[in-house]
Amino acid sequence: MKRYLATALVAVLALLPSIGTSSPPTKILSLDLCSDWLLAKYADRSQVVALSPLLKQYPVKWIADEWPIHDGSLEQILQLKPDLILSGEFNALILRQRLISLGFRVEILALPRTLPEVVEYEQRFLSLVGLPITQASQPPPTTESPRQPARLLLLGANGIGTGQQTFENDVIKRAGWGNYLETDGYSTLDLEQLVSDPPDAVMWSAPKSPALANQFAKHPALRHAIPGERWLSSSYWHWQCPGPWTWQLIKQLQEQRTEWSG
Repeated sequence: MKRYLATALVAVLALLPSIGTSSPPTKILSLDLCSDWLLAKYADRSQVVALSPLLKQYPVKWIADEWPIHDGSLEQILQLKPDLILSGEFNALILRQRLISLGFRVEILALPRTLPEVVEYEQRFLSLVGLPITQASQPPPTTESPRQPARLLLLGANGIGTGQQTFENDVIKRAGWGNYLETDGYSTLDLEQLVSDPPDAVMWSAPKSPALANQFAKHPALRHAIPGERWLSSSYWHWQCPGPWTWQLIKQLQEQRTEWSG
């Protein structure tokens, strides 16, 4: 009887996938810009069969041209035969559902809504690609903010401002600034209100472009109300995807706050 039970147990275990011994993926494909950046930051080049076509639309200098990029078609992805496909929660919805139905492993990386979630986001990514979660970046130490911090306006294209209850608001406050906008979410700014009650500083967070969408920031009345030295700048890509570069952005904002107050 004991021999029978032992034989049966061995047979059952043989049918189950091995626990803790699965090999890391060797053919990873990305459908999402933020996944592209994480792969380029952490993964070994030999692990990745292709990054997403979004990388061509939103290039960053630190990602070398040697990384392959797929064209976003189902046909090419089938040819690449990835063993892991990474996607953001709002990207390539139809394509990823089709890939799931065909039996591909598709993992969705939900974007962090708060700063503490950035570390968890990186840790999940690292776990999926077979890397130690200890490689995840850590936030910089919190600096003491003044009781009445200077009001910073995060200004985007089309005169859109970033308010409370946003990831960007967490970044602003962690860096020791106060958010100029007291409303929640993203809203269209009123030029008259900005001129009559200007922020202490403006962070221009839209891509550099001569497009009409960026004309709001160039309005003479706004430039007169807010002198040039109170317009701060940062690399636009830092704001696009949460990740280890988020901490770099916070450090930069902290330094700019110190320079501004000094």
